[in-house]
Amino acid sequence: MSEPDDLQAVQELHEAHRLITEQLGQVIVGQRQVIEELLVALFARGHCLLVGVPGLAKTLMIRTLAEALSLEFRRIQFTPDLMPSDITGTEVIQEDRQSGTREFRFLRGPIFGNVILADEINRTPPKTQAALLEAMQEYQITAGGRRHPLAQPFFVLATQNPIEQEGTYPLPEAQLDRFMFNTLVDYPEEEEEYEIVRRTTAEVAAAVTPTLSGERILALQKIVRRVPVAEHVVRYALKLVRLTRPSPAVDGHATARAAPPPFIRDYVSWGAGPRASQYLVLGAKARAVLDGRFHASIDDVRAVALPVLRHRVMTNFNAEAEGIKPDDIVRRLIAGLGDDGLAAGDERLPPVFRSANR
Repeated sequence: MSEPDDLQAVQELHEAHRLITEQLGQVIVGQRQVIEELLVALFARGHCLLVGVPGLAKTLMIRTLAEALSLEFRRIQFTPDLMPSDITGTEVIQEDRQSGTREFRFLRGPIFGNVILADEINRTPPKTQAALLEAMQEYQITAGGRRHPLAQPFFVLATQNPIEQEGTYPLPEAQLDRFMFNTLVDYPEEEEEYEIVRRTTAEVAAAVTPTLSGERILALQKIVRRVPVAEHVVRYALKLVRLTRPSPAVDGHATARAAPPPFIRDYVSWGAGPRASQYLVLGAKARAVLDGRFHASIDDVRAVALPVLRHRVMTNFNAEAEGIKPDDIVRRLIAGLGDDGLAAGDERLPPVFRSANR
């Protein structure tokens, strides 16, 4: 495809972004940042982990998004007794009445959809979580020793309740890393909550008009990959990720990279891996295209840094004791990391964290 065609596709996606946001706004009140992150992840071919207390319309938001994009929506309620076959499907013996022969037939599970809501993913055992992991990473599932490709586009949105932790199975870091974004769904503002109550207690429900087809979404996902990124933007994303790592050595051997700021060594156990750099750049590309631009900037990288890094930066006991969250770490790095790199001596970093416990 030529550059004029690419530019036309960017304008198409920019207009679709506006229409999708309008359609979602008829059903969902507020949550503009959450919707923005969902769309960025979708067109970057990533998956999202949504963290928020019950009752914040996470399911309604995802179902409405699927309707606006003409995609098949499937919801899977994760429970402690859920088995992998309950997600992927199972093979059953079927008899041909005419010939009397028997053969195995695969019955597809709920994973065979376009937009998959994995509700309360941390309430199911690791074996079932691993079945979802294969689908997210490989876009296929394995049942009875046979591989079954999944329909495209394929978008997983998993939810977690940050309050109740009894009887849960925390997601391992390997599976957390498969999610492009960790999106926080917060309480609405007072006026937004008033509008929510007014709408949901009325008789008339808003209708959603489909905006894009699945085939067109796949084409626009390829456009996102073709968005050019300047070398200094990639270097910025790379430096931001590498500075989250507390140790300047790997396997006991010194590396050439700069030592991390002192607060990283004080508060971080493990930093982000290479997949974080990839998602920062992909997220910046998708955000630029949704905004109608055919180039990604450092501001785009900064805009997606929190959802990309907050579940990849593992804080230690010192941070927990002082009330310091991964978001605080990332914000401080961004504040000190200029377009030309981190100043010597860490001078450009803001003052010491001011947590609620200080």
